[in-house]
Amino acid sequence: MDENIKALYGNSIRVRVCGLCWRDDSLLLINHSLYPGQDFWAPPGGGLEFGQRMEDCLTREFMEETGLQIRVDSFRFVAEFVNPPLHAIELFADVSITGGKLTTGSDPEMRADNQIIRAVEFVPWEALQAMPGHEKHGILKLCKTIKELKTLTGFHRI
Repeated sequence: MDENIKALYGNSIRVRVCGLCWRDDSLLLINHSLYPGQDFWAPPGGGLEFGQRMEDCLTREFMEETGLQIRVDSFRFVAEFVNPPLHAIELFADVSITGGKLTTGSDPEMRADNQIIRAVEFVPWEALQAMPGHEKHGILKLCKTIKELKTLTGFHRI
């Protein structure tokens, strides 16, 4: 794991807000370099700041990471990730694009010379399913079909 990620987010509980943005049968995903020499694909999102509303956090994160303006449509589910030193509670929502242009953004918590976002793209479901499990977010490993992910609700340990 990237040492900067450990230093920033390790040994504390992080509340994250994540967005599910679809284009037909493709899901918008961010390719992060969290683990050296390995891809890691996850829906856009990030840490909720004290006093910030979830919708505002998700709107900000999408703009920073993808260049897209969004509308938060509905809350969907909660996922908990525990793999010391990381522990995250992730709140997922469906979102729709309202403007902007898809670009590979940046993570403001990281230095300019140590950005972890490698790519931003709509990944077809078939390509997502073909990825090795260690290269995709736990919620993407949990769901085996588009329908499962598009209808997922409740609480999930990943």
